[in-house]
Amino acid sequence: MATDKHTASTAPKRRKKGKQALDRKLLIGGIVAAVVLLALFAKVWTWLSDNRLPNFRKESVLFVRPDTGADEVYATLINEAGVKRPYSLDRAFKSKKVADNLEPGRYLIKPGYTSVYVARMLNNGWQTPAKLTLSGTLRRKAELATKISRQLMIDSADVIKALNDRAMLSAYGFTPDNAFSLFIPDTYEMYWTSTMKDVLDKQKEAYDAFWTADRIAKAKAQGLTPKEASILASIVKGETNYEPEMPKIAGVYLNRLHKGMKLQADPTVAYLLDYKVNRVLFKHLQIESPYNTYKYEGLPPGPIAVPTKACLEAVLNPQGDYLFFCASSEMDGTHKFAKDLSGHMKNARAFQSELNKRGGARKAAGKNSQ
Repeated sequence: MATDKHTASTAPKRRKKGKQALDRKLLIGGIVAAVVLLALFAKVWTWLSDNRLPNFRKESVLFVRPDTGADEVYATLINEAGVKRPYSLDRAFKSKKVADNLEPGRYLIKPGYTSVYVARMLNNGWQTPAKLTLSGTLRRKAELATKISRQLMIDSADVIKALNDRAMLSAYGFTPDNAFSLFIPDTYEMYWTSTMKDVLDKQKEAYDAFWTADRIAKAKAQGLTPKEASILASIVKGETNYEPEMPKIAGVYLNRLHKGMKLQADPTVAYLLDYKVNRVLFKHLQIESPYNTYKYEGLPPGPIAVPTKACLEAVLNPQGDYLFFCASSEMDGTHKFAKDLSGHMKNARAFQSELNKRGGARKAAGKNSQ
C-alpha cells in the first residue's frame, strides 16, 4: 500500500514536469520558427529591396571615364541621384563586383531603376546615347575639335589628329584639305564613348544621305562636284549667316566662276590669315596662297569652314544674275547686289559714306564724354 501511495503522489509531479518540458519545447520551437521567419523575411526584403524596389529619387546623368573608380561612382549616385537605401546600392555593387567590371560610359539613372539594375548597367556598359550637335560657325579644325570633345569622351587633340590623318580620311574619300566637306551640321545620337572613327562613320552616313541623286545633279548643272559645292558653300557661310540672302551670294560667286572671273572673296583671305584679322586690307590681297581668290581664279583647294545645309542648298539653288555685292548702307547685316561694276561702286560708296558718318559720330560722342 505504501508503494501505491508513493506512486500516486509522484504522478502529478511527473505530469507537471512533462508539461513544463513540452512548454519549453514549444517555446523554443516558436522562437526558432520566429527566427526562421524573420530570417526568411529579411532575405525576401533584401531581394526585393535590391531587385524590385526603385532606389532613386531623381533622374541624373552619370559619366564614367576609364579612370573612374566604383567608389567615386557610388558617391556620385548618392549625391546626385538621391539614393533611398544606400545599403541596398552598396550591397548590389559588392554582389555584382562593380569595382572589377565597371565600364566607361554615359548612363542615365532614372527614379524607377533598382540597385541591381544600375549595377548591371554599369558592368555591361548599357549606356544612354548622347547628343552630338554640330552647329554655329566652325572655321578652324580646333573649333570643330572643341565642339566634339565637349560633347563626347574624345580629346580635342585626337580630333585634330584625325582631321589631319591622310590615311584615315582617305577611307572616306576625303583629305585633310577638304575634311570640312565631310561634316554635315546637325544633331546626332552617339554613345559618349564613341571614337573619332565612329564620328567619321556617322558623318559619312549623313554626307551620303544629304547628297542624293537630285542634289548631285543640281551641283553638276552648276559645273560642280559635291566637294566643290561644299567649298563654295563654305565661302557663302563666311559671307553671311542671314539665310534669305545666301542663294543670291551663291549666285554671285557661281556667275563669276562661269564667266572665268576671280571670286575675290574676302573670307578666303581671312582663312589663310587664320581668321586673325577683323578686316581684310589691300596688303592682305598680295599674300601668296592658293586660298587667295584675289590672286587665283576658281575655287580654293578646300572649304574654309564647315558649310551648313542652308549654305549647301544656296549653292544648289542660286538666285540672280548679279556679279557684285557689298554690305548695305543700312548697317543691318544685309547686302546690296549689283549686275555691273558701276552699280557696285554706287553701293560701295553709300556704305563707305555711312561708315564714315557713324565713325565721325562716335568720335564726336567720345570727345563730348571726355
